[in-house]
Amino acid sequence: MIKITATAESIEQAKKLLDAGVDTLYIGEGTYGLRLPHNFTWEEIREITNLAHEAGKTVTVAVNALMHPEKMKNIKEYLDFLQDIQVDKLTVGDTGVIFVLKRDGYNLPYIYDASTMVTSARQVNFWAEHDANAAVLARELPKDELVSMSQKLNIPGEILVYGATIIHQTKRPLLQNYYNFIKTDEDYSYERGLFLSEPKDETTHYSVFEDDHGTHIFASDDVDMMPVLKELTDMDFVNWKLEGIYCPGDDFVEIAKLFVEARALIESGKFTADKAYQLDEEVRKLHPKGRTLGRGFYDFAPDDIK
Repeated sequence: MIKITATAESIEQAKKLLDAGVDTLYIGEGTYGLRLPHNFTWEEIREITNLAHEAGKTVTVAVNALMHPEKMKNIKEYLDFLQDIQVDKLTVGDTGVIFVLKRDGYNLPYIYDASTMVTSARQVNFWAEHDANAAVLARELPKDELVSMSQKLNIPGEILVYGATIIHQTKRPLLQNYYNFIKTDEDYSYERGLFLSEPKDETTHYSVFEDDHGTHIFASDDVDMMPVLKELTDMDFVNWKLEGIYCPGDDFVEIAKLFVEARALIESGKFTADKAYQLDEEVRKLHPKGRTLGRGFYDFAPDDIK
């Protein structure tokens, strides 16, 4: 059975995504979660969790930040809260958090999420042995490697099927440092919509922003896997993620509806090439202007990836 997870930027959007047919809402706050469309308060997280459960759906909370000592000092209070409101799963990439979850007997299932580093079945299966019940796969995996992984994974692998994809994060405040160097005071949050471009390739446009976790750089193309959803399903990659950090409001909800429709067609055996093309065209109409779409590394030969 195909499961669709989608980020949410507000309580109102969360309600619309649940109504649209999304199975899991992906939310979090700013201290322990990375690259979220919105940093919710704890009470908002409680409210969204209740909304999802009332709808028979689930909530995954991002606890996937790199936990430096100042964060680890206070994380138990947050984990206690998440357990108290009965969130369904966490995403976790820091081994310190995994240690605390196990040491203190939390009833908080977790998805292993180390971002770009999750590239092998062996790695995923290692964390499965340490109680992970799924893993967020790196977005840089080509089809041939996904085929190989699908035959070896002991737990489900989550695939990004729509949205922006991170390629680099550093704790260093690179944008702030640059602004300090040129003696200016400018906004470096993701709302500003800053881009980087390589000097030898003017077509590159890497989204970049800075927050308390450091500097985040995204791939030039946002991901759109609509044309190959049937291939992914045939490989048994049935945990789909929709990322809305750069696609706000109702447009993201409408895109979610298109992937829900694609799921229904696949499960009923009616997902034809023509229908995939039609749905893909609808996604592109709704996608933010000025942002390009592609299939990431999916069509690359593994030896071409450096």
